[in-house]
Amino acid sequence: MGPESEAPVRVRFAPSPTGYPHIGNIRTALFNWLFARHHNGQFILRIEDTDITRKVDGAVEVIVESLHWLGLDWDEGPYFQSQRLHLYHEISNVLLAEGHAYLCYCSPERLKAMRQEQVNRKQPPGYDGHCRNLTQTEKARLQESNITPVVRFKTPLQGETSFHDLIRGQVVFKNNTLNDFILLKSDGYPTYHLANVVDDHSMAISHILRADEWLSSTPHHMLLYQALNWQPPCFAHLPMILGQDRSKLSKRHGATTIAEYEEQGYLPEAIVNFLALLGWSLDDKTELLSRGELVKYFSLERVSKTGAVFDSRKLEWMNGVYLRRMDIEELARQAAPFLDTGLPRSVQRPLHTSYVRQILPLLQERAKSLAELPQLADFFFLDELEYDVGLLLGRNFEAASAARAIRVAMQRLEVVEGWKAGSLEDTLRPLAAELSLSTGDLFGLIRVATTGRTAAPPLFQTMEVLGKQRCLTRLGTALRRMSTD
Repeated sequence: MGPESEAPVRVRFAPSPTGYPHIGNIRTALFNWLFARHHNGQFILRIEDTDITRKVDGAVEVIVESLHWLGLDWDEGPYFQSQRLHLYHEISNVLLAEGHAYLCYCSPERLKAMRQEQVNRKQPPGYDGHCRNLTQTEKARLQESNITPVVRFKTPLQGETSFHDLIRGQVVFKNNTLNDFILLKSDGYPTYHLANVVDDHSMAISHILRADEWLSSTPHHMLLYQALNWQPPCFAHLPMILGQDRSKLSKRHGATTIAEYEEQGYLPEAIVNFLALLGWSLDDKTELLSRGELVKYFSLERVSKTGAVFDSRKLEWMNGVYLRRMDIEELARQAAPFLDTGLPRSVQRPLHTSYVRQILPLLQERAKSLAELPQLADFFFLDELEYDVGLLLGRNFEAASAARAIRVAMQRLEVVEGWKAGSLEDTLRPLAAELSLSTGDLFGLIRVATTGRTAAPPLFQTMEVLGKQRCLTRLGTALRRMSTD
């Protein structure tokens, strides 16, 4: 495991309810969950809800539902930082008392002017330490004002802060590039830096697995651990998720919330498998891994240092594979809400479960998502099909020869007994030779007449499920449409 903690493995997923969880958030949750389960450790859910101005209504519920849907169960929580404010104030007071922090009375206007001046001088933005060394007289005067101060950490002005990252190795920051960052805001709520460190310590978190966008925050956290004389956890910063153009993943690359993937008919097993391979691999060839295999083989040693490319086509392919592997009973259960809401209103409800079970094996090979099933299946349920009569003729038929072929086919099919795929093929295949037609042309004609489509599941199995009366009725309708068109 490398230079890791000897303590029991305890990891956390700590989302902020400022939006709904997306691919990046959930990949972080999954890697933490896999790491915990691989090491027989604990996976903790913590909601970092201290940014009250940006909190999105319903976000916590969506976070919880997304984790439930993906089967990422947690052992403790959810804890809410908004219910732990007393802890952050207590630690802030300790830091102030021991000289590791100070009160800052700078107004928003002064800070804005300071930043503008830094921009004009082409200096890196950052707090200038104005309140760091106030005299007792200055402090007394400011305390009598109506200004509510923030609490800032007193970052060392010289030296370096370093830490060992389990993925990236040794990481070093020069202290003079770091800010006197805020610990407590004027509204009494902690910043991410303070709340994160206090909670990770109080919850005995052994390993922090988080996105590499937080790498630059880690020296601030290390300084806090040092100031408080606490043992820091092990850090592992996960590679960025990139779009196909290798820029940071965004909506234009097809990224969306996990809830939307559920609505689009993706399977949780496929999402978990796909996300696990965004920055981790078992080897250079294995792409399909069960949840149990992922838990068994997951290790930080196999996590990449470079960005992982999000490929929506691969996710679609993988989802199709998982659909084809699914037991028909389970597929029918999961398909039911999609069929119920997606089929045309004219289709009678409730759908007959036994009929749906007959249909699904024919669609299972072609579907890439549950949401595609209504469009693939609608001709099995409709009383009347809508299609261009020209589809019946294709490229090789004239109206007269097509009409004759349908008439003869109907005569032969009328006397078929049993109405099974085998007997239907035995009846229609010789007919092509009798009519001097290719089987492709004859079968294509019958396919359009019975399904309204040029591409559909295997013809004879489809006709078997549609049933004798429905097939003969549709063939008769096609004959009439050709004669009147």
